[in-house]
Amino acid sequence: MAPSLVLFLATAYLGLLFAVAYYGDERAERGRSIISNPYIYALSLAVYCTAWTFYGSVGRAATTGLGFLPIYLGPTLMALIGWIVLRKMVRISQYQRITSISDFIASRYGKSARLAGVVTVVAVLGIVPYIALQLKAISTSYNVLVETPGEAGAAAATGLAHGGVDTALWTSLFLAVFAILFGTRHLDVTERHEGLVAAIAFESVVKLGAFLAVGAYVTFGMFDGFGDLFAAGAADPLIRELYTQTDPAGASEWIWLTGLSMLAFLLLPRQFQVGVVENVDESHIRKATWLFPLYLFAINLFVLPIAVAGLLTFGESQTADAFVLSLPLAQGNEALALFAFLGGLSAATGMVIVATTALSTMICNDLLMPALLRIRSLRLAERPRLTGLILRIRRGAIVVVLLIGYAYLKTVGESYSLVSIGLISFVAVAQFAPAFLGGMYWRRGTKYGALAGILAGAAVWGYTLPLPSLVGTGLVPDTFVTDGPFGIALLRPYAMLGLETLPHIPHSLFWSLTVNAGLYAVVSLFTTPSVAERSQAHLFVEVFRQGGSPDPVQRATASVDDIRALLQRFLGWRRTKHVLEAYGEQYDRNLADVEQADQTLIRHAEKALAGAVGAASAQVAVSSVVQEAPLRLREVLSVLDEAQQVLAYSRELERKQAELEATTRDLKEANEKLKQVDRLKDDFVSTVTHELRTPLTAIRALTEILHTNPSLGEAERTEFLGTIQRETRRLTRLVNQVLDLQRLEAEPVDLDTAVPFDAVVHDAVTAIIPSIEQKGASLTVDGPQGPVPVPGDRDRLMQVVLNLLSNAETFCRQEVRVTLRAGDSAVLSVADDGPGIATDQQDAIFEKFRQVDTGATPGGGSGLGLAIARDIVQAHNGSLDVDSRPGEGATFVVRLPLHAGGASIPAAAESAADNSRANADSAPSSISSRNRTP
Repeated sequence: MAPSLVLFLATAYLGLLFAVAYYGDERAERGRSIISNPYIYALSLAVYCTAWTFYGSVGRAATTGLGFLPIYLGPTLMALIGWIVLRKMVRISQYQRITSISDFIASRYGKSARLAGVVTVVAVLGIVPYIALQLKAISTSYNVLVETPGEAGAAAATGLAHGGVDTALWTSLFLAVFAILFGTRHLDVTERHEGLVAAIAFESVVKLGAFLAVGAYVTFGMFDGFGDLFAAGAADPLIRELYTQTDPAGASEWIWLTGLSMLAFLLLPRQFQVGVVENVDESHIRKATWLFPLYLFAINLFVLPIAVAGLLTFGESQTADAFVLSLPLAQGNEALALFAFLGGLSAATGMVIVATTALSTMICNDLLMPALLRIRSLRLAERPRLTGLILRIRRGAIVVVLLIGYAYLKTVGESYSLVSIGLISFVAVAQFAPAFLGGMYWRRGTKYGALAGILAGAAVWGYTLPLPSLVGTGLVPDTFVTDGPFGIALLRPYAMLGLETLPHIPHSLFWSLTVNAGLYAVVSLFTTPSVAERSQAHLFVEVFRQGGSPDPVQRATASVDDIRALLQRFLGWRRTKHVLEAYGEQYDRNLADVEQADQTLIRHAEKALAGAVGAASAQVAVSSVVQEAPLRLREVLSVLDEAQQVLAYSRELERKQAELEATTRDLKEANEKLKQVDRLKDDFVSTVTHELRTPLTAIRALTEILHTNPSLGEAERTEFLGTIQRETRRLTRLVNQVLDLQRLEAEPVDLDTAVPFDAVVHDAVTAIIPSIEQKGASLTVDGPQGPVPVPGDRDRLMQVVLNLLSNAETFCRQEVRVTLRAGDSAVLSVADDGPGIATDQQDAIFEKFRQVDTGATPGGGSGLGLAIARDIVQAHNGSLDVDSRPGEGATFVVRLPLHAGGASIPAAAESAADNSRANADSAPSSISSRNRTP
């Protein structure tokens, strides 16, 4: 294929990217963002799919079968829990105005500039091989298109295209220009790179479309679908082995690589950039949790089919990384090959642009600027403007990083496959995991623990992966890998301490993270965090419970003019004006009338600077104009006293909350009971209506018969009148019960009057005996010889006893027993030998409007009798209870206090008692008792 055509299309496509990025920035400046969209956000996350995905996955599938999948299972799993982890990262970064992953880690541990610098160095060393991978992919794919098959292999190895053009070098320079134009346009990196994100989302669509097009062509054009393709592969013994996984070590590698890719999705600088820094709305994460896994599934759908088709077509004569391009070319489909080239170009350029932009920010903010600000001879603090210097540092960092990546490609990268280079970078960024994740969820982590862990983990990574890779270049002898340094076998980089069962990548990951996490935990436990670390730990761990930074303990003093000059030096006068106006609006203060800056203004200025130069550099810059005054003893005591008051107030709030919860539960229970009572009243109204209507209907019907038939016989007339009389008594009883209930609720009981309770019981027994005799039962009475005075109302007490006796007469079979005892109190028990009452119904029988069906109730009642009796007894300061078991009868027990005057009873009451006892001799003979008169 003509080189001029390929170069023209590549240039035209990159020009299109420029147009998309420019359009995105122009829309953002007009306030009409195109990236404030969950679909754009999800597509930007697909920057994870680089040239490694587009070319390298096919190469890995051609040697390991499904061994390429763990690299995508990890991000899929992490995306599914993104609402938990990624949302917390976004929320923290928004509050702290974090600009990069190094800034994130440094901010958590007291805004440590030293820690930020260490993270930056490790990130650059780890990502450079990944950048070299993309440059290699672009160079190789270009050479595959423009060279003949025989020449392509040599050209790919040297990176030189037709005519001796170094495509990797020119690609590096072109991508540097793109990243500079759209990655460093603004100083404040927390302001979105909207054009850059729009271009990345566009590239994600292109690379997905190109890969699906090649996959569909190979599967359904060159073969008759998946079945035909895989059947053809199964006929080849070498290819058939790719379909199965029988090696336990391979299964173990799946687990390690899945975990590694989960960490890489969170910790790669480019992923942090698009997933956290460029996030405009954390609600977009929710939709990305399923859109991004769907994207990964789609772009990997045809990886294995392309690998199998390439092996069937080329065997081992061509590198498997190039199958995506070689298969269409072998079929003469140059248009599809060009489309695939543009897809691979998209995959590579997207990663390089975002990664170099993120790394340039880290190098400037967390490595160079803190160091430059501390060099007093440079007098940077005296310069009126530093914005130009900062932008030049970032742009220069982009060029330097790309040239380092190019140099790595020329010295080391040509000897390794795309996948191998990418995994080396993955293990490098995994060293941030203990300090990063520990910082978000563990308060006790300290700066020294994070430093020790990252430095030790990075050292183990460098010893077990990048250093052995130099063997192929001749810079390191072969014996270093085979025998270990100085012949020490336990220090062999691929078999540390005799661990030989793991492949190179899992081996390095195991040892580096073990040392890293162990040192992080141990050193953190044996070091004391500073005040700033404690404050930041609270803000990070509890980010969802607060929305701002707490007041610092130290006192800082600075003039408003110094703060304004500092902001203008780094941000420019226009941006400074906007920052100070925002402060005035937020805190309702006019800075024109203020000379001395307070704590809130200092924090506001530092936060604004953090968005431009990072948290560590911002702290250094602010400290250059702010004087920290130590707290005096009186102020410390005041702070402690205030803290004690806050703790006491917090405890009081907790107590009140507990009381409120208890009250709420009580109210809920009371409300449920009220609802139940309301239902019972409704039932009662229905019952009373029925009870009233029944006797009234009978009375009306019989009186009409008597009125219209004067010639009725004497016997019929007598029967009708008896029925009318009985129904009238029934009606009267029901009305009296309702009135008694109302009167009990409205009229208190006079407890000053003594009532002879023995006489009350005697009179009640005398009244009920005829009814019991008529039923064929007997009544037994047992009571004391002397009087039993109780305080209260005689008529109401008589009603209680009659009610209990009537109830016993209704349910008894052969006998009713009445017992009265006088001791500390008067105790009356009325027992029957009826069907009894179930245990779970013994409380219900005393509730108003409740009737319990015992299975032997002759006709039922209103459900008020026992409720009225208990209300009367309780009004006399007594109690009414029941003791019963089903089938063994029921015993109702009344307990009443004795009158305070003992046996002294008013004359009227005494006369009534004497009359009752005098009439005892005339009591019916059916009363059999040891004491006929109680």
